[in-house]
Amino acid sequence: MKSAVARWLEFAEIDLKAASTLMKEGGLSSVVCFHAQQCVEKSLKAMIESKGINPPKSHDLIMLYGHIDEMVKLEEDALAKMNQVYIDARYPASLGALPEGLPDDDDAADFYEFANEVLGQVKAVLK
Repeated sequence: MKSAVARWLEFAEIDLKAASTLMKEGGLSSVVCFHAQQCVEKSLKAMIESKGINPPKSHDLIMLYGHIDEMVKLEEDALAKMNQVYIDARYPASLGALPEGLPDDDDAADFYEFANEVLGQVKAVLK
């Protein structure tokens, strides 16, 4: 495995661990969702890097997934929902809001599980 691919995976694992740790703390759902999104983003970038392509400097999970959708099958609706939390979290007016409001503990758990699944699939393909 190329060292750049391994580094992307290492950073994805750190974000997943951060999400897990923050979930135990409670009351930090939007931050858990942020780290889950980062885990997915870095996992996708690892796959893009494995194809010999420099990953785009973008946080758009749907666009990143388009580079590797032949390698792994992911739920695009879940990717789109994660985009909303990450992109909206960058701007104070929305503070990581979903259309129905700020993410709650159930959203955080869903995002964490999805991120864990994505990282697992990516690692299985790349190793």
